[in-house]
Amino acid sequence: MLTITLNPSVDIRYNIDNFKTGGVFRTSDFEYTPGGKGLNVTKVITALNERVLATGFLGGNSGQFIKSKLVELNINHKFLPIRDNTRQCIAILSTDGSQTEILEPGPLINEKARNEFFSLYETLLKDVEVVCASGSLSKGLAADTYKILIEKANKLGKIFILDTSGEALVKGIEAKPYLIKPNKSELESLIGKKITSEEDVIASVVPLLNKGIEFIVVSLGGNGSLVFNDQFMYRITLPQVEVKNPVGSGDSMIAGFAVALKRDYDTIKMLRLATACGTANAMEKETGKIALSNINYLSDLINIEKHKI
Repeated sequence: MLTITLNPSVDIRYNIDNFKTGGVFRTSDFEYTPGGKGLNVTKVITALNERVLATGFLGGNSGQFIKSKLVELNINHKFLPIRDNTRQCIAILSTDGSQTEILEPGPLINEKARNEFFSLYETLLKDVEVVCASGSLSKGLAADTYKILIEKANKLGKIFILDTSGEALVKGIEAKPYLIKPNKSELESLIGKKITSEEDVIASVVPLLNKGIEFIVVSLGGNGSLVFNDQFMYRITLPQVEVKNPVGSGDSMIAGFAVALKRDYDTIKMLRLATACGTANAMEKETGKIALSNINYLSDLINIEKHKI
């Protein structure tokens, strides 16, 4: 499997007692980890005991930190080196349950680096079956970047999973990725109107299914998800768990889908694995982390209802 992170980051997590703006706080509970949505996917695929290769752009001291951590985690990687420093993203988790995120925009990718990455990607693509592209585009990358990557994968018969938003998602959909995972607000942006009911969700995704996208996963956060494939909708309800850090749960879900597709699971088994991965991540402090024991436990507690649409 191949994961693509075009705007990776060093993720910094601070756990703060009763965090409020304008104050001064001390903490001994903090962590620096390789981040960006695609790297979260990578870590969970690795935790599920599948081989994966991570690619994208890395630069500066932050990029070197990410590489060193990937080596420690025994994760294979082939990133294109760039001059500018890879970004940092801060998540502040308070004991009152609130979560504050501060996200840097990331480095500027010039046309030369973009074309070099396309060449690298074409080489890496030959030896994989499933590709996951996740997250935002770095500055300088055109909105059709994912579209081009999908087209190259489709020509070789590869399965391409796309998890992004905004214009990158709009353009990517044109190339017919195998699976997309918009949340409610991202879906509203796609169709240009508010979604107030399950019927609205169904009406929104049917045209996308008709365009040739095999799976559409509409994330509803703690309320589970609605998954669409062919002529069916799957309503997924989550078990109650103690949530420690929900950041990265969507990425963990994508990892579950990728592994299930690689293993050729049937639809129900795939939905159970993907949903269990997303829920298991929320039970951990670290972003993009799961415990296999939780996966097995949660899979049996997930409720899935199948409906014709």
